[in-house]
Amino acid sequence: MFAESVPVVEVGSVPPDGYLLDVREDDEWAAGHAPEAVHIPLSRLAERAGEIPRDQQVYVVCRVGGRSAQAVQALNDAGWQAANVAGGMQAWALSGRELVSETEDEPRVA
Repeated sequence: MFAESVPVVEVGSVPPDGYLLDVREDDEWAAGHAPEAVHIPLSRLAERAGEIPRDQQVYVVCRVGGRSAQAVQALNDAGWQAANVAGGMQAWALSGRELVSETEDEPRVA
């Protein structure tokens, strides 16, 4: 798929103050996301790319890694420094990293 051309980092390598971009859909984001993440659905990435800083590493996450790989490839092709978070939010949750929810339900990866 994208494995050869897309940089990948493990969940544990994402720094607490890193720029984490979550490209999942609104319902997935609402169910559970990293507290410091910025939400821009993949479908809106082109129109909102100007909101993403160009002067720092961007860590991109989705549910398991497919959509974020697409986003990383597009961002890197356009001049950003982006890397795909291996295993996506499923790996994030399994690693014990914090999740928050936009609903009253317990945060979860949807």
